[in-house]
Amino acid sequence: MTKLGIIGAMTMEVETLVSSMEEAEKKTIAGSDFYEGRLEGLPCVVVQCGVGKVNAALCAQILCTAFGVTQLVNTGIAGSLSNDLDIADLLVSQDAMYHDFDCVPFGYPYGQVPGLDTLAFPADERLMAYAFQAAEAVNPGHTKLGRVASGDQFIADREKKAFIIEKTRAMCTEMEGAAIAQTAYRNGIPFVILRAISDKADDSAEMDYPSFETLAAHRCAQVTSLLAKKLVEEESGE
Repeated sequence: MTKLGIIGAMTMEVETLVSSMEEAEKKTIAGSDFYEGRLEGLPCVVVQCGVGKVNAALCAQILCTAFGVTQLVNTGIAGSLSNDLDIADLLVSQDAMYHDFDCVPFGYPYGQVPGLDTLAFPADERLMAYAFQAAEAVNPGHTKLGRVASGDQFIADREKKAFIIEKTRAMCTEMEGAAIAQTAYRNGIPFVILRAISDKADDSAEMDYPSFETLAAHRCAQVTSLLAKKLVEEESGE
């Protein structure tokens, strides 16, 4: 039986999902509120992880060990690193990597975590396909597949943006996805990341971000609900 762990970044997004759940029960663990119930008939647990990689990994691991989720979905907002990805567009992860992890002096490629056998953590093909379909249903013609680059920095500088593009070849940058991807990878469970583009990750970012946060939250919640519905339909054979 599928049990979906949903990690949201925005308060409005999480509140929208929780209000749509059936029989939601709240449990507070390590300072975060986890809501367990059903979304579109699918068993799920929803949590707002907070900002940054440590908060994200902490919540992802709790979902795996305390709630026994079988799949992870991370939704939220991001800055675009690609001319093909505009504000209000959606990105579904093909994989995720860090843009602020540097062990190059020890012989590792930039971004790779020592001890792991991969530079970028690959998203699950099935979840990726369902998330793309759901995103296209919500915002037709404005969804891309690509790499997510994560780091503990809000990117609002053209030079830093260019550096991240050079080092990662990612399409968007944010602060949680790769940590959740690594946690899923270490636990051997499928994951996918969905990002709504709120800014261009350059000198205009601080202005654009507040304007599009509300729209992004609503779209992420809509796509997540549709993704849950698709998983229910798959299990029921519809």
